[in-house]
Amino acid sequence: MSSATESSTVEYSSSFRSVKIAKSGHIAEVVLVGPGKGNAMGPDFWREMPAVFEMLDADPEVRAILLYGDGKTFSYGLDLPAMMSEPVFSVGGKKLAKERTDLLDMGLKMQKAMNNVADTRKPVIAAIHGWCIGAGLDLISAADIRLASSDAKFSLREVKVAIVADMGSLQRLPLVIGEAHTRDLAFTGRDIDSQYAYKIGLVSEVFESPEELLEAARKKAAEIAGNPPLVVQGIKRVMNEARDKQIGDSLRNVVLWNSAFMHSNDLIEAMLAFQQKRPPNFKGE
Repeated sequence: MSSATESSTVEYSSSFRSVKIAKSGHIAEVVLVGPGKGNAMGPDFWREMPAVFEMLDADPEVRAILLYGDGKTFSYGLDLPAMMSEPVFSVGGKKLAKERTDLLDMGLKMQKAMNNVADTRKPVIAAIHGWCIGAGLDLISAADIRLASSDAKFSLREVKVAIVADMGSLQRLPLVIGEAHTRDLAFTGRDIDSQYAYKIGLVSEVFESPEELLEAARKKAAEIAGNPPLVVQGIKRVMNEARDKQIGDSLRNVVLWNSAFMHSNDLIEAMLAFQQKRPPNFKGE
């Protein structure tokens, strides 16, 4: 995937580790760069993304935002090794009221990384190539328009690691692909390809290569940026208003659920299986 800092754009900010940001005219490009493998989302991402989209929302020159991944993939999702090194996410031991409250607070802070994408007044176009897993799907579900290349693959995979997805997929995807398709992806954790994603409405267009995808996404962003900016923002505001309360209530509910029930023997088994590169043996404990 081409870099956001090629000659047609200028560097917007270099203060972030998890993303690169560039601006060309009225279009801002946000490029996921990790630093985890496959642009995985570790502590840097969850700390920086809320600020990134607050900054772009406040910039009067930005009229559309393009979001994509650097290298060969969009994102492998949550950076499990990096996140599990954080004390609040450590597995094992007693998890009493203090630990569960800390987990609740952290979950709410992490949700802002996705909520700020959905809530920014500027339309967000997600251009997906390669893998888009777990939290990657949370991220693109918060975008307004999703485009993909033919090599794109998607997986709502949290169930495979004994976690209820709590960053927005379970709330936003039913409004995009319907409840039945969302339940299928969430219950199974299976992988789907770009053609199936197009069939169910997860993406609106599929392009042959990542290069063609990025070119088309930039054209789409330019087309949006050429329209009256306050009218475009008004359209997004009106459309968001119809669903914001439903999404907000459900997001608070799922983070409460995870703060109470996420820590389990099955979660420990999922982490051990991941480290040992073997299938997990879940027991419902």
